[in-house]
Amino acid sequence: MSMNEPISVQEALIYVMVIVSASDNQMTDNELATIGDMIKMLPVFNGYDGNRIIPAAQRCGDILQEDNGLQLVLELVGDVLPAKLYDTAYALGVEVAAADLHVEKEELRILQLLRDRFKLDKLTVAAIERGAIARHRTI
Repeated sequence: MSMNEPISVQEALIYVMVIVSASDNQMTDNELATIGDMIKMLPVFNGYDGNRIIPAAQRCGDILQEDNGLQLVLELVGDVLPAKLYDTAYALGVEVAAADLHVEKEELRILQLLRDRFKLDKLTVAAIERGAIARHRTI
């Protein structure tokens, strides 16, 4: 698949998770495990071939290496995802950011770009973020 070929909705969601994970220049084991777990269990990924995850992540990484790569990925994701999945995409990004129990400033920047790109309202954003805090809290 070349970078000019369209991506699926599921791949667009994977791209969101990859850009959050890669934002601090390292994809941790916890982040990768979270991505894999979400792809396995969430209904939005029903029917998605697990063997396509790594190639999709690599294609996203290739685009990120281009000039304005992050902007290209954000545009691609925004063009592919239906509006009803904008909050889902943001929630996936938040889950990946929270996977290490510490959100880096680079991850916060990507989440802000996603909020802006998807034009998410403050209440939706707060609910998604609060849910992630609750799910990732330790004793």
